[in-house]
Amino acid sequence: MSLTEIAAATLLTTGAAFFLAGTIGLLRFPDVYTRLHALTKADNVGLGLVVAGLALQAESWAVAGKLLLIWLLVLLAGASVAHLVAGAARRRGIRLWQR
Repeated sequence: MSLTEIAAATLLTTGAAFFLAGTIGLLRFPDVYTRLHALTKADNVGLGLVVAGLALQAESWAVAGKLLLIWLLVLLAGASVAHLVAGAARRRGIRLWQR
């Protein structure tokens, strides 16, 4: 195995771990706001790591650029949707979790 393949495998595995952490946060956190935080942060970092791992294995710079563009669009969409969900929850009167 080359150094590039090892780095790509490490990035892909770490990205998958962040996706798993986001999923666990979605299932375990107590309210909509903390669940949104787990999903937007962990999934965006996880996708960034997966894209980096795939970009290392890409056949050309054009493919790597397309992967980066996809990641940036998902970042924008995730932030927008999280903002809309949090605003709707606030308007419905859902309060922050308190111990």
